[in-house]
Amino acid sequence: MTTRISRRFAALKEENRAALVTFTIAGDPDFEASLETLKGLPAAGADIIELGMPFTDPMADGPAIQKAAQRALRAGQTQRKTLEMVREFRRNDQDTPIVLMGYYNPIYRYGVGAFLKDAVDAGIDGLIVVDLPPEHDGELCLPAMNAGLDFIRLTTPTTDDKRLPRVLENTSGFIYYVSVAGVTGAQAPTPESVEQSITRIRAHTDLPIAVGFGIRSAEQAAAIGRFADAVVVGSALVQCIETADSPQAGTQAVHTLVRTLASALPPQR
Repeated sequence: MTTRISRRFAALKEENRAALVTFTIAGDPDFEASLETLKGLPAAGADIIELGMPFTDPMADGPAIQKAAQRALRAGQTQRKTLEMVREFRRNDQDTPIVLMGYYNPIYRYGVGAFLKDAVDAGIDGLIVVDLPPEHDGELCLPAMNAGLDFIRLTTPTTDDKRLPRVLENTSGFIYYVSVAGVTGAQAPTPESVEQSITRIRAHTDLPIAVGFGIRSAEQAAAIGRFADAVVVGSALVQCIETADSPQAGTQAVHTLVRTLASALPPQR
């Protein structure tokens, strides 16, 4: 079955170019500004959009994304509003893949069946749920795949060759390689170590491999993009919103940085 995600990666493979995957928190700093940021990401250069589901206890995230989730929750963001945001985005964009990223608790409280139905209806393409290991695939992974959503799994520097096949067993869409042993935005990966890990993972899967955690600049994106299928940038974009003088300025700053990052990922010759 072809999906928006598989079609996007196929098109990028033809261009011999790594995808730029952007991450922002839905509802940060408020619904309207976040929606405007979301709508402008494809034109700025985002190939795939990860939209964070705000949660009170984001254990895998560093201070920047933790604060973004708190801003969104204080502004009244909910799971239903996050799905409504995607519905609004889909009025004008039927091509850009959108992946919801976050934690299981908000989905569990929503109700798995109801959430999956509403997510598909809204135009979501995949899920990344960082706190559900493969041993709990029956909770969400398998129902999501049966509903037509890709379930994208994280691998890390500590995922060894014995564990990796289990992690990849029900993964679809792409693999998200966490390039550092730590939380989001905490430290920068070294291209050499990431390349070695990507080579090892490729021996186990034909899925595209995206690299995230700690990539903040065009220079880092270009270095990782030489051997990864996608480069994920999150904390740097979220900090554009945090430091802006107004919600509108935050949106503009995000789009400016995305254009800079996208320009660093030209087709490889």
